[in-house]
Amino acid sequence: MKFQTKPTDVTKIECDLVTVFAMQEKGKEGFVLSDDAKKIDAALGGMLTEIATFQDFEATPGNTILIHTHGKIGAMRTMLVGLGNVADLTIADTHAVAATIGRKSVGMAVKSLAVSLPHEFTSRLGHQNAAQTMVEGLMLGTYTFSKHKSTDAQKKEKHIEEVFLLTTPPKLDAVASGIGVGEAVSQAVLFARDLVNEPPSVTTPTYLAHVAKNLVKEKEQFACEILTPKEMKILGMEALLSIARGSDEEPRFIKLTYKGGGKKTVCLVGKGITFDTGGLSLKDSKNMETMKLDMAGAAVLLGVFSVLSILKPKLTVVGLISATENMPGPKAVKPGDIVRAMNGKTIEILNTDAEGRVVLADALSYAGVKIKADAIIDLATLTGACMVALGEDIAGMFTDDETLGAQLKDAAKDSGEHIWGLPLVKEYKEHLKSEIADVKNISSTRYGGAINGALFLQEFAPKGVPWAHLDIAGPAYAEKDAPLTPKGGTGFGVRMILQYLQNLR
Repeated sequence: MKFQTKPTDVTKIECDLVTVFAMQEKGKEGFVLSDDAKKIDAALGGMLTEIATFQDFEATPGNTILIHTHGKIGAMRTMLVGLGNVADLTIADTHAVAATIGRKSVGMAVKSLAVSLPHEFTSRLGHQNAAQTMVEGLMLGTYTFSKHKSTDAQKKEKHIEEVFLLTTPPKLDAVASGIGVGEAVSQAVLFARDLVNEPPSVTTPTYLAHVAKNLVKEKEQFACEILTPKEMKILGMEALLSIARGSDEEPRFIKLTYKGGGKKTVCLVGKGITFDTGGLSLKDSKNMETMKLDMAGAAVLLGVFSVLSILKPKLTVVGLISATENMPGPKAVKPGDIVRAMNGKTIEILNTDAEGRVVLADALSYAGVKIKADAIIDLATLTGACMVALGEDIAGMFTDDETLGAQLKDAAKDSGEHIWGLPLVKEYKEHLKSEIADVKNISSTRYGGAINGALFLQEFAPKGVPWAHLDIAGPAYAEKDAPLTPKGGTGFGVRMILQYLQNLR
């Protein structure tokens, strides 16, 4: 999909489909056409208004009407798309509208698409942000993962080849800038989606290390360090090594560094369980079907690093990934085993299916010992309990630093992703106390699972450094198709983290 901006009149642009918009007004029924929609309506002799009125068209976000133009304007077809009440329009709404445009265009085998950026829309978001969100919605909404399908099946797939964003001459530079950022952010999300959607026989810990190395190849601002089991053992990373024991696949600890200048350093930590059987605390077959997704946190981190050289945030970013499988092999860690993390704390492992927090214990310990960070953020598909609390589309955020929490909330809102703050209840730490170790990896109560998981991680996060845990178990993987997120890996968190890094000064 190739994007460009043009100042061409909406009635003269030659393409397969031109899209214009209609809005709602609070307290009023019906619809209000955008200025460009009015131009097309006039060129079509009022046909747009006539058909929309006849069909009782409501300009709710993403609602559409398609009309064949019969040569009366440059485009073969035009589509009227609802924006809802513009005053209530969010970035997430805009993404969904753009994704709907993209999906309907693909369904109609549209090769060339033109989208009018209406004044009512750009006046709320600004031309650059409007263009960026439109690009992101179109790219993310039309994503497919067909790499492993037959050649014949791939040939049958339909794709939009070129997209024109129509604007006025004074706004061309702003729209072009928005296109550039939108393309970079979208590519990062698609990068993460591809990693999650690959079969676990492909995305092994060694493969993730290979991907990380390729991301930094021949880039001066970047560095990559890969630790093998021998090197992990020297550092005392027994927590990560314990989870890896049951698999023939060796674990890898991945460290990526981007130096973009500035004084701040942000450390990102990603859970990289490349396949989770539950270990000896074996999952049932149904709950194991999608467990290739358990490295979604690592995929987010790699997706972010894939575009830092394009977006160029002015700070240092360090990425840490604990990558391993969790398998029930003959040497697998057993319920009741005690392991020591890199920071010296001991963990009683009572459930081997609560392995994500165990491997993250060493990553967070490493961050405290080896990195002088101004903030640490971990992303992990950690608990089903968070999905029970917040559903499939919202990530849980845990932090005791109000500034970092506010920054992440702003970044989520500005990027169209959804997070919700949950409490770190210090009284619940009693549930994690072990009689024979410093801490146990599961709570003594069945309640508050997401909170208890976060409290466990807090035991290993360095004191005095702002830290946030993002439980992305729900939104990291879509069980059903939605406009912006086709079934499978969603790349959730990439947009938010990139926005957060760009917002920092």
